[in-house]
This record gives sequence, C-alpha cells and structure tokens, in this order.
Amino acid sequence: MIILTGGAGFIGSCFLWKLNQLGITDIMVVDNLDFSEKWKNLLGKKFSDYLQKEEFHKLLLSGKLPKVKKVIHIGACSSTTLCDGDYFIKNNFEFSKDLAKWSIKNKTNFFYASSAATYGDGLNGYDDEHSKVYNLRPLNVYGFSKQIFDLWILQNGLADKTTGFKFFNVFGPNEYHKGDMRSVVCKMFPDAKDKGVMHLFKSYKKKYSDGEQLRDFVYIKDVVEIMNFFFQNPSKTGIYNIGTGKARSWNDIAKAVFSALGKTPKIEYVEMPENIKERYQYFTQANMDKINAAGCKHKFMTLEESVRDYAKYLLNNTYL
Repeated sequence: MIILTGGAGFIGSCFLWKLNQLGITDIMVVDNLDFSEKWKNLLGKKFSDYLQKEEFHKLLLSGKLPKVKKVIHIGACSSTTLCDGDYFIKNNFEFSKDLAKWSIKNKTNFFYASSAATYGDGLNGYDDEHSKVYNLRPLNVYGFSKQIFDLWILQNGLADKTTGFKFFNVFGPNEYHKGDMRSVVCKMFPDAKDKGVMHLFKSYKKKYSDGEQLRDFVYIKDVVEIMNFFFQNPSKTGIYNIGTGKARSWNDIAKAVFSALGKTPKIEYVEMPENIKERYQYFTQANMDKINAAGCKHKFMTLEESVRDYAKYLLNNTYL
C-alpha cells in the first residue's frame, strides 16, 4: 500500500492520476475534505481507501497502520495569506514530523512537499544545496512552516532517508478549489475569455515594471513527471527544487492566456493588497543543477505550451 496525504488537493490528486496511469491503485488517500469542492479531484481516480487527516493521524500514533511501501506526504495548508501560526505549526510541522518518524522507523520511503516560499525574497538565492537551507528567510508563516521542517530533516540527519520537493509556482488542472491561492491563469481566465481583459498587480520596485515581476512557473504535468522519477528511484534522497529553472513574467502569462484564446492581449494593472506588499516575491527561479545531477533529465513544456494545454481544461471545466 502507498499512503498519499493531500490526495484530494491540487498536486496530490494529480500525482494520484499519475500513479493510476502507472497501474498503481493500492493507495490510501488522506486529506481533509472541508467545505471546498476538492472532493471532485478524486472523481474517476482509483484508490483502495480514504481517511480524513484527523482519523489518519490517530491511526498513525496508535501504531496500527497496515504495511506501507511508500509515503507521499503532500498534504499541508498552503495559504500564503493566512496568519495563524499555531495552525501552521500543528498542521504543517508537527504532523509532518510524526509521519516522517513513523516512515523511518518502519523503513518506508518518505517523500514530502516543501516549497519555494522558503526562499523568501531570494536574497540568499534559490539553491537547494543542503548547506544553504539554513540561511533562508521566508516572508510568510506558510514558508516558515515548510522551512522549519526542512531544517528538522537536516538537523536530525534524515536527508539521506527522505526526499523533499521545493515546489515553485505550480499551475494546472485540479487547482480550482484553492480560492485566492489559485494561479493567476486560473483566476483570470474567465475575465480574459468573457471580458477580454486581465488584471495584474502593479510593481512597487523600480527594478521591475508593472507585470514584469518574475516567477518560475511550472506546469502540473511536468511536476508529476519529476515526482514520479523520484518515486521510481527512492535512493535519490535529499531536498530538491521543482521548477523549470527559467523565470518568466506575469505579462508573459497574460499574453499566453490571450494567445490560447485567440484574443488580442489587454492587461490592466491594479494595486496590490496591503497585506501582501511586504511579503511579495518579485523574482523566483529554481536552480536545477542538483536535480539534473540526480539524473532527472525531464524536458519541460514551454510556458506557452503549458497555458495552451491548461486552457483546454478551463474551457471545458474538466479535471486531470
């Protein structure tokens, strides 16, 4: 059996789709089905069991979990605007520690989701070498919760027994339930389609013109292929960036959306909310040297190809 936490969420459900493609169905999906519609991400997927996170955590602590081959721990609160530190520590840090300890004790491969949010404003770069993790300064409590788990892994000498993924700006099908945490492609697509306009944040740094803030956007279909490389090669342990290694602008994203719709680009720039101005990342770009050295030679779709593919799902309201 495989345990997949966050299996009804965005990245988790897409990896479940990938596992099913490989003929793998003996999977215990763990999540927290709240008031969102992420349950729809599980429709059409094959898995052997489902447990709410709280019930799974009780089972984990009781020592009564069945024999498990691999644990893919993607479940977490990923809100970059929520400020409830106690909740983040309990949900993203303490729960992750319990699951990691159990996996290592039972000699089970443990894969987990970190985040590019740990890199903060990028002052210390975007290098996933373990020695540089200690210098990172996240800009929000979500990034902090991921950072301290990475540090816990390293400080306890567990990096050679686990595999962590620092996800950059992932977008694609199955993110529909994420509200404000959806990608700009998903949020702005209806306006581009129906009103012929997209709204992007203004820039408040002279170095960047409006809409020219840069991010490492990576399509979900590329992400699950990279995850599968490590799933198939569990000896490749450590913490790895998952991005494309090529930063693109928000304007590029908007132009790609309009191109996919066959429309002339019309972009309007709006004020950034005060609560995120001081925590906004103006540039992210994954250093991919380490993942390439691990033997993962994945060829990424271009941003334009990715948006064109995603547009088909958005137009038809379909899931991966």
